[in-house]
Amino acid sequence: MLITELLPNLLLIEPKVFEDHRGHFFESYREDAFEAFGLDVKFVQDNQSLSHTGILRGLHFQREPYAQGKFVRVITGAVLDVALDIRKDSPTYGEFVAEKLTASNKRMLYIPPGFAHGFVTLEDNTIFTYKCTNYYNPSAEGGVLWNSPSLNIPWGIENPTLSAKDIELPDFSVFESPF
Repeated sequence: MLITELLPNLLLIEPKVFEDHRGHFFESYREDAFEAFGLDVKFVQDNQSLSHTGILRGLHFQREPYAQGKFVRVITGAVLDVALDIRKDSPTYGEFVAEKLTASNKRMLYIPPGFAHGFVTLEDNTIFTYKCTNYYNPSAEGGVLWNSPSLNIPWGIENPTLSAKDIELPDFSVFESPF
C-alpha cells in the first residue's frame, strides 16, 4: 500500500493490486497503515451512493461534535473527488485536493475532520463508498458552494445535477468555518 500525504492528514492511498486470470485482489483498508501516519481512526458508519454522469454531491461536512473523517473509494465507475481544508487555523485553509478515483485505478482518499468533501461522477452507474469516523447527524450538516469563484476548483463540468440543498450552500468568500 502506497500512502501519500497531500495536505495535513489528507491521505491518497494506492493499494498494491494482485491481478491474474481470475480477476484481482487488494487490501482496501489497513489500520496499521493509518497508524504509521499518526492517525488513530475508528470507523463507525459505512455509506454508499449510486450516481449517473454529471451528478455533483457536495461540498459537505459535519460540525462538532459530529465531525467526520471519511475514507472514500469508487467500486464501479469514476469520480473527481474534492477535499477542501476548512480548518481556519490550518496553514492550508482554503486549499483543496482534486483526485480522480476510479474502479480501475483503485485509488482511495482519507479525508480528516475539518475538510469539506464532494465529488462529481464521470460515468453512469458509479458506485461510491465511504467509511466515516462519526455518525451522520442532520443538525450538524454544513457545506460550501461547489463552484465558489474564490476556490476555482477544476470540476470539469459547468452544469452538474445538484440537490436542492447543495444549490443553496454559501460561497466560500462568505463562509464561516466552524473548525
